[in-house]
Amino acid sequence: MTELFISAFVTFFVVIDPPGCAPIFASLTAGAPQAHRRTMAIRAVLVAAGILLFFALLGEKLLGAMGISLDAFRVAGGIMLFMIAVDMVFEKRTERREHRADDIKAHPEHEDISVFPMAIPMIAGPGSIASVMLLTAQARGFEATMTVLGALATVLTISVTMLLAAGPVMKALGYKMEAMITRILGVVLAALAAQYVIDGVKAAFGL
Repeated sequence: MTELFISAFVTFFVVIDPPGCAPIFASLTAGAPQAHRRTMAIRAVLVAAGILLFFALLGEKLLGAMGISLDAFRVAGGIMLFMIAVDMVFEKRTERREHRADDIKAHPEHEDISVFPMAIPMIAGPGSIASVMLLTAQARGFEATMTVLGALATVLTISVTMLLAAGPVMKALGYKMEAMITRILGVVLAALAAQYVIDGVKAAFGL
């Protein structure tokens, strides 16, 4: 179970990317009262947790109702995660997040950014939804499922902690350090994504 927890933790940490969400949150909430920022940070993670838990527990049944096999979803999810990894290595993902932040800033009537864009799509985005569905589907038995959900809860706890401390964290890390960490995690995610595709193809063709 330790190996499963580490694998799930690394996957969720890389896909959700708490260090990458922190600077966007700090930018979007600049000038807001501390209490309001704290409320938005907690709400964002709780909303994202609810969405991810829904897909973790009911995602496989939802696929079945639509006639989509788990192997097909595993391959599709792996390809999608690989695309995210490429974006991370070449910093395209960061650019898109900054564009979203600029869009929100351009419309000041959007004062509460907890649901959009923080909860969706920055925390509970396509990559994290695909990851939680794949990992819970692969987990066999109650203990394995709880291990995956425990890894998700750990990453979400780190996420809310980093959102709450977004300002000081960004000052401590600096842009260059953040860019380096993002690229390293992108390479790790690319390897995990390739493994998802390999496992899906093997299962689909009975290899």
